[in-house]
Amino acid sequence: MTRSIDYGNLMHEAMRGLIRKVLLDVCDNGLPGEHHFFITFDTGHPDAELADWLFDRYPGEMTVVMQHWYDNLEVTDEGFSVTLNFGDAPEPLYIPYDAIKTFVDPSVEFGLRFETQSDEDEEAAPSQLPATSQVEKSDTEKAETDDGAKDAEIVSLDSFRK
Repeated sequence: MTRSIDYGNLMHEAMRGLIRKVLLDVCDNGLPGEHHFFITFDTGHPDAELADWLFDRYPGEMTVVMQHWYDNLEVTDEGFSVTLNFGDAPEPLYIPYDAIKTFVDPSVEFGLRFETQSDEDEEAAPSQLPATSQVEKSDTEKAETDDGAKDAEIVSLDSFRK
């Protein structure tokens, strides 16, 4: 077997590093201007930490918004913790970077989408075609579009994987 460069995983690692750098800046300086984040993550990830009632309500994935109120943001090499308000109930969360499925900053139309190899296999299985670059909108982004805001473009990097 010949050795090859795994560009897909290298890109995922680089993009997770970008998220880490953005969150470190927000931790040090706060959110600038109109910037805010929609972060969708896998609640079933073994290292994700959230209240039982949140996991019961969102057993597969959950989208959180960092905008007007957040507290106790701490950023590490593996993930970040933050306290967010859920119906006037502050709840601490720990989100590993590997659990992030999408990271969107609609104020500047920036977004990243991460897919696992099993997601690609499920999508490709019916026709046995390789995954292609995709642009998708979350329900939150679609709702914002209805309010007149511009759509955020989410770029899937998995099309570069072999």
